[in-house]
Amino acid sequence: MKLIDTIESQLRQLDEQSLTRERRVVETPCKPRLTVGGRALLAFASNDYLGLAAHPRVVDALREGASLYGAGSGASHLISGHSVAHQRLEDRLAEFVGPHLESARALSFCTGYMANLAILTALGADGDAQIFSESLNHASLIDGARLARASVKVYPHADLAALGAMLAASNATAKLVVTDSVFSMDGDIAPLPELLALCERHHAWLVIDDAHGFGVLGAHGRGALEHFDLRSPNIVYMGTLGKAAGVGGAFVAAHASVIELMIQRGRPYIYTTAAPPALAHALLTSIGIIGGDEGASRRAHLASLIAAFDEQLDLKHWQRVPSTTAIQAIVIGTNEEVLRIGAGLHGHGLWVPAIRPPTVPEGTARLRATLSAAHTHEEVAQLAAVLNDLERT
Repeated sequence: MKLIDTIESQLRQLDEQSLTRERRVVETPCKPRLTVGGRALLAFASNDYLGLAAHPRVVDALREGASLYGAGSGASHLISGHSVAHQRLEDRLAEFVGPHLESARALSFCTGYMANLAILTALGADGDAQIFSESLNHASLIDGARLARASVKVYPHADLAALGAMLAASNATAKLVVTDSVFSMDGDIAPLPELLALCERHHAWLVIDDAHGFGVLGAHGRGALEHFDLRSPNIVYMGTLGKAAGVGGAFVAAHASVIELMIQRGRPYIYTTAAPPALAHALLTSIGIIGGDEGASRRAHLASLIAAFDEQLDLKHWQRVPSTTAIQAIVIGTNEEVLRIGAGLHGHGLWVPAIRPPTVPEGTARLRATLSAAHTHEEVAQLAAVLNDLERT
């Protein structure tokens, strides 16, 4: 029992530091109004930014996909698991983001985490390669950099001068600048045009994790690339399909040669069973909605909710992180206090996740409210009013 005793001691330490994570069992589809543990809650907790996770057309497409292709793929993509549904999705995604890349090709993945591991371990496999990683990058990018054979340098958040100096001093045969587009715990947007200019000047790849931008940013939902009107063969672009797209999985889009290298070298792609083809079939409908009139209408509604929340939230002590995206973070401070506030919100029938270290730095525990096009103005006003009241109690 000594091994178990060690683990239980570690668990007690987490509990004493108010760092224990708990799962809540959701009993209803992903929508703002949920039933959790038999209780009705208004949730500001998901990344379903356009409200497509329970969209009737997407649900029907998933049902149709299962009838056409069955429940599972049965093997990895390089064995027998690559369905015509996967191929059609990849072709559609390459077409969708293609205006911002050169000779674009796309590759689908089961998760964004796997996609990021594949990018960095494939492009960073050369021992002379060097990765320049943003300090606030998502855990998947951090882990991908650790797994790559390349050396890793971390540059301060959005610090272009520091990154420029690092690139200028580097003699690496391959350089990879790696960044989130929309930072998942703050909601701010990386200075991508300036980062791309640095990469082109220093012959470096710019790896963009657009998990929280794809589908939301840009006039047609093409993400951060469209938002900034970027185009370059130096870009390697990752977008997730379980957030704004409402289903699951991810994709990488880049020059066709980069994608071919990932097929040959990307271990997270090669050595895993392909996602069910039914998901790919449903995602074709999601992409159609994102790029069409309905997607534009949903993005406009979401933008109006973000503006309304900004106007209605009136904080005196807590710090709201400036953000024009659906991610609205409010820094509380200590782990104990953020849990207390989270419980207070729950008491009002609201679900807003309390985010604590190591996801965010020590002393910056925060509420992370995410807005969705499925929310109403009345629901957002309710959240702002309760937060205003709780700060004063």
